[in-house]
Amino acid sequence: MPGMPTKSTRTKKVVEEPVIEPEYFEEPVIEQEETVTFKRSHFYSVLTIFGFAAGVLLGYVVWGFDPDAISPVVAAQAAGPVVEAPVTEEPQFIRYDVASEGFPSIGPENAPITIVEFSDYQCPYCRRWHEQVYQPLLNEYPGKIRVVYRHFPLTSIHPDAFPAAEAAMCAGEQNAYWQFHEKIFSSDALGSSVYTQYAQELGLDMTAFDACITEHKYQEAVQADLDFAVNLGVRSTPTFFINGLAIVGAQPLDIFKQVIDKELAGEIP
Repeated sequence: MPGMPTKSTRTKKVVEEPVIEPEYFEEPVIEQEETVTFKRSHFYSVLTIFGFAAGVLLGYVVWGFDPDAISPVVAAQAAGPVVEAPVTEEPQFIRYDVASEGFPSIGPENAPITIVEFSDYQCPYCRRWHEQVYQPLLNEYPGKIRVVYRHFPLTSIHPDAFPAAEAAMCAGEQNAYWQFHEKIFSSDALGSSVYTQYAQELGLDMTAFDACITEHKYQEAVQADLDFAVNLGVRSTPTFFINGLAIVGAQPLDIFKQVIDKELAGEIP
């Protein structure tokens, strides 16, 4: 298997570019070297930077596992026109080097499948995926999946996303990250009073929680997640990396199962 390409993380703050919220059941963007597939007719002309490439179809269009089921791939250059390019019979897969240690996670540390999710607490598609796919996916593979959550707040369209991420991190300081995470994704409203209510319901030390919020203790950490994702080429919420293989959008359970089953079987280079 070829070495995994590593995306460098810039130290300077990255200017956030327009980001897309893919519709549920949208056909995913699948990673393959130097190509990217866009299936929505009204899709934006530029989805990726730094060679964020994509490729081939399987079933609902997943990861190019079945060469016989492949349709033409659209190659999109960051600064050029969109052109058609044929798909090779032996696609080359890209595994992105996405750090998972030191971030909020749930599941066994030694799980064979690590899913890193870049998400936004105010994104309706992120919420829908969490409500409809997240728990069924864990139930489908008991003890085999570790989920890592990294923040990608779309501040230009979701003003409450960044503060919600900070609040979740403050709850995590008191070992209540995932409980707070669940409450935010189940909430119809966000805001400081909501975070205070959830912290109280979870029995957190309110003096410490309020101080953490007021001091913006985790502002830099959330911004670092955002900057990393932008540098990597992420442009949609939610975006997932399954052992480094990218799935874009709030895809249904079957899409994740196809990738995970192939990965567990050792069928992906």
